[in-house]
Amino acid sequence: MSIALRLGRTTALALTAALGVATMADARDLRGWNLHVPDYPGSIAMEEFAKAIGEKTEGRYNGSVFHNGQLGDQRFAIEQFAFDGIDFAVFSGGSLGDFAPALNIVSMPYVFRSQEHMFEVLDGAVGEQLSTALEPHNMVALSWFTGGARSFYTVNAPINSVADLKGMKIRVPDADIFVATIEALGGNATPLAFGEVYTSLQTGVIDGAENNAPSFESTRHYEVAKYYTLDEHLMVPEALVVSKTLWDSLSAEDQDIFREAAREAAQSQRTLWAAREAASAGILRGAGVQFIEVADKQPFIDAMTPVYDRFVTTDELRKLLADIQAVGN
Repeated sequence: MSIALRLGRTTALALTAALGVATMADARDLRGWNLHVPDYPGSIAMEEFAKAIGEKTEGRYNGSVFHNGQLGDQRFAIEQFAFDGIDFAVFSGGSLGDFAPALNIVSMPYVFRSQEHMFEVLDGAVGEQLSTALEPHNMVALSWFTGGARSFYTVNAPINSVADLKGMKIRVPDADIFVATIEALGGNATPLAFGEVYTSLQTGVIDGAENNAPSFESTRHYEVAKYYTLDEHLMVPEALVVSKTLWDSLSAEDQDIFREAAREAAQSQRTLWAAREAASAGILRGAGVQFIEVADKQPFIDAMTPVYDRFVTTDELRKLLADIQAVGN
């Protein structure tokens, strides 16, 4: 073999190796924050999002999801976006409202008529407006997950109407919006730590509580509370967000990849959540829980006027509320 040919091959190999190193150097590792355990519906969907962007960008972006709040609690994680400490995450709309007041609208009771209504709202123009509201906090919302629908469960008597709530002691989280909601319905709001609910139901300290079906089932509260009224008074969605710094650095093609992966993850999460709800409902029914369907939610919604007057206090929020209520009507 001639010296020239050997040199040519050596040069080619060196160039190939250099290009490979350059490609690896150009790849970016992304950190994803998640509050929940790895087998939770939202956690599975986040892993699918991370995998999809890795595959569709051919390894130029590789996401790792840190579950169980390993990177800090939710408030801390939201604050980290300002410093590009976290690249993507799924946050509760309620927690985001502490930073971007427009997001408080999704925490209003009965703001969504059903989960289908919520999806239609968030997948449309209102969802885009809420994403825009997050941009000053270095976040872009690419899709929306469901956090389930909270409904009432009671020990001694079912709730068939607003009148049935009068005087009932209902456990709520220690948050003003929850207290105001129960009081507007005529009940006695009783803030309690979550770990105290089972015993309080059992001993009569409270008459009932409220949560989504998987939480009602997994806590075994159904062992003492046998009535579950599907009023769905609260549906707080979760946003799959990416850092705006990251988003602005992406090419138009990569932005499309990220958005498509996020929307596919949202569809997956919604399907997984529906399956989780159905499984929990089966366990609850098997344990003798009576499900009460609310055929007409309007009296419950009408009772929220003082709540909206108290919490929907800006033109921005009033406009968002009107836009949400107009969807599907």
